[in-house]
Amino acid sequence: MIALLQRVSMASVTIDSQQTARIDQGLLVLLAVEKMDTMQQADRLLQRILNYRVFADSEGKMNHSLRDIAGELLLVPQFTLAADTDKGNRPSFAPAASPIMGKQLFDYLVSQAKSQHPAVAAGQFGADMQVSLINNGPVTFWLHVT
Repeated sequence: MIALLQRVSMASVTIDSQQTARIDQGLLVLLAVEKMDTMQQADRLLQRILNYRVFADSEGKMNHSLRDIAGELLLVPQFTLAADTDKGNRPSFAPAASPIMGKQLFDYLVSQAKSQHPAVAAGQFGADMQVSLINNGPVTFWLHVT
């Protein structure tokens, strides 16, 4: 599984001109599921997301996690992160999971996140979403759990 973490002051998802999810300070995480991904990998990725130290302490060092600051989490499915961009000028999505498997693992990860963290919002799998954010820093990290 692939996660692109962005430390944000605010982030939201809009579908069909309706805001469907919004967070304030926390992490916007774009998620991609690859063909061989499992629930165990989703569990491991979620622990990394919740515990990854990307928020500043009193000395300005990245020593605090989302849990430490009681930040909010917005999970957004984005299969294009799984693209193979090694050749040519058009990405191949062969590494991405099927839509059925992708939805199952995304929904599983969202469910697990909601059971482990108090402030979780999510985008909608397969929807045409407009994602807005104020990237705080900017701070962005790419995590890949295999």
